[in-house]
Amino acid sequence: MAKKKSFVGATIFDGFKRHLNSALIIKNNKVVEIIAEEKIDPETEQIVLAGGLITPGFVDLQVNGGGGVLFNDNPSLENLKTICEAHAKLGSTSIMPTLISDSPELNKQAISAITDALDQQVNGLIGLHLEGPHLALARKGAHKENFIRPMKEFDCLELESVANKVPKLMLTIAPEAVSSEQITRLSNAGAIISLGHTDCTFNQAAEAVVAGATCATHLFNAMSPFGSREPGLVGAVLNNGKLFSGIIADGFHVNKISINLALRAKKGPGALFLVSDAMSTVGSDQKNLFLNDRLITRSQGKLILEDGTLAGADISLSDAVRYMVNEVGILQDDAIRMASLIPAKVLGVESEIGCLVPEAQADFLWMKNDLEIEKVWVGGKEQS
Repeated sequence: MAKKKSFVGATIFDGFKRHLNSALIIKNNKVVEIIAEEKIDPETEQIVLAGGLITPGFVDLQVNGGGGVLFNDNPSLENLKTICEAHAKLGSTSIMPTLISDSPELNKQAISAITDALDQQVNGLIGLHLEGPHLALARKGAHKENFIRPMKEFDCLELESVANKVPKLMLTIAPEAVSSEQITRLSNAGAIISLGHTDCTFNQAAEAVVAGATCATHLFNAMSPFGSREPGLVGAVLNNGKLFSGIIADGFHVNKISINLALRAKKGPGALFLVSDAMSTVGSDQKNLFLNDRLITRSQGKLILEDGTLAGADISLSDAVRYMVNEVGILQDDAIRMASLIPAKVLGVESEIGCLVPEAQADFLWMKNDLEIEKVWVGGKEQS
C-alpha cells in the first residue's frame, strides 16, 4: 500500500490562501490535506524543500502546440503526448490542446486523436478547444480565410456528438456565424461556448450569453473593441458577470495598462484568466514554423506572419504569471489563481485541478520566491 508523502519547507498556496510552517500531504495521485508541520505523522515519507512556494499546477485552456510540435500540423496521439510533456515541465499540468480553423478532415483527425489520448489517460490532457472555423472573417486574425464559414445544421449535429465523446470541449465561435439556437444546443450538449474572432455588438454578445455562452477568447484580440457608443464584445465581457475570459499576457497581445483596467472593471463572478496561446516554439529552440502553409517567424518573444499579424504566442503560462506580477503589478496569489483555479472554474472542475484541497489531483509546482519554477509534480510524480 502506498505511503503518504509530506512536502515541507516551502510556503503553500492552495489556490485560496497561503499556509506557513505547514506540510502538503499527498497519497498516490491525490492531495490528502495541508497540516501544521508539528502534526506530521512520522511514518510519512518527508520531502524537504528549501524555501520558496508550493502552488497548484497551472491550467491552460488554449495551447496550439509545444515541444516543437503544432497540433494543427499533425493531430496525433504522439504529438499530443509531446505537447503535454513540454507544458508540464513549464508548470502547466493540465492543458486543453487547441485546433484553429482547418479542414473538416483535419478536425476529424484531431477529435480522434483527443479521444484516443483521453482513453489512454495521457497525463495533463483535459479536453479539446476548437477555435473556429465558425468565426467572423472581419476578425480572422491568423486564421486562414478559406476555412472560415457559418455553422450549418450538420456542423451542429457533429459538434453535439463530439461533446458527448469529449467531456471538456471548448468551442470558440462568433455570434455572426452561429445562431442563438445552435449555441443553446451545443451548451446543452455540454460544450463550453466561448465568444471570439468576432465583430459582434454588445447586444449580440448579450444574446449569446442568454443562449448559453459562458466565456470569451483572448480578451481584446480579434474582437469588437470597447467604444463610446458601442461597447462591443470587450464591453460585454467586462460588464457581464456570467462571462469568463482568457487573456494573453505576453507584452505584445495586450498592453499592460489595458490588462490592469480590465481587471479593475470586470464584473463577477466571471473573471479573467490567463491563457498562453502557445505555439510549437514553446519548450523548443525552433526559429520558425508553418501554419496552414504560411511562414511564422519567432522574433524577440513574439510570433508573426509575413504581414506582421501576431500568430499565437511564444510563452508558457508560467511566463504569463510572472508578467502579471512583474509588469502588470498584481499580487502573486492573484496571478497564480488566474493560471490555475479560475480556468478550472471555467471547466467546472475547480475541486479537482487548479487547487490543493483534499481529493484534488496532486498536480503542484515548487517555485522560487520570484516564481521561477524549480520542480513540477503531476499526479504526485515528479517530472524530470
